[in-house]
Amino acid sequence: MNISEPFIRRPVATSLIAAALLVFGIVAYFNLPVAALPQVDFPTIQVQANLPGASPETMASNVATPLERQLSLIAGVTQMTSTSTSGSTNVTLQFDLSRNIDAAQQDVQAAISAAGGQLPTNLPSPPTLRKVNPADSPIMIMALTSDSMPISAVSDFADSVLAQQISRIDGVGQVSVGGQQKPAIRIRLDPNKVAALGLQIDQVRAQIAANTVNAPKGLLNGPNQASTVYANDQIMDVAQWNNLVVGYHKGAPIRVADLGGAVFDVENNQIGGWIIPGKAGDDPHAQVSRGILLIVFKQPGANVIQTVDRIRA
Repeated sequence: MNISEPFIRRPVATSLIAAALLVFGIVAYFNLPVAALPQVDFPTIQVQANLPGASPETMASNVATPLERQLSLIAGVTQMTSTSTSGSTNVTLQFDLSRNIDAAQQDVQAAISAAGGQLPTNLPSPPTLRKVNPADSPIMIMALTSDSMPISAVSDFADSVLAQQISRIDGVGQVSVGGQQKPAIRIRLDPNKVAALGLQIDQVRAQIAANTVNAPKGLLNGPNQASTVYANDQIMDVAQWNNLVVGYHKGAPIRVADLGGAVFDVENNQIGGWIIPGKAGDDPHAQVSRGILLIVFKQPGANVIQTVDRIRA
């Protein structure tokens, strides 16, 4: 007697058992979970500080080091890494799995405030922090290019319009802009001309900062009403920048145009994004060109396929 003999002698019972296994298999298949691994969110916080124009060495010594000294005193930190590039510093903190991420965020904010006195005074804004998951990878990367618009206009549209709309979509956790080219006015000074006219670059910088401010002007109080005086002293045009007086030499005014000049450019011209179509690309019009990248991350627990379908829609 072998194991196959009962099934051969009773073909009807064998067919019923096979049919039952098929039915149970179909039911179990549609009830399988999407992911067999448990959902684990590592308590991770990223601190970012920006100082346009600073070298990586300056960012590491003057920005990253004071932050690391204060952040290392927080309880529960298991790993801390920092990366300093031109004009930017990122410090990533990973905590114990038992540490509450909201409580850790408050401790990180307190450490940033404590390090404020040791940071450079010319930081355009205080360091920022956000909760991240280092295990997450982008679910979608979109490239924006234009043959008729300047790259700064494409960057402004991507940052102020498209990224904001995508961030509101259900399932999207974060949208980062890669190769960002914010429009700005760039002032170029010739050190030889500045020295020949008896000025210093710091003096020119102070005059530039003092002549483009948007500060309150005060009130006009009358017998029946009070009116707020509003005047925007910010300079937005290249021609006005070139005519700005930054000093005097032998009684004659010295303008920005006399020291070099102002041009319409981008905020940081040392970074950029390139679009290089691969063999899997299905766009016949795609070609190698400058562009802006939108890097999309999903929320924890969100379905990748459904989130991407919502973005495409």
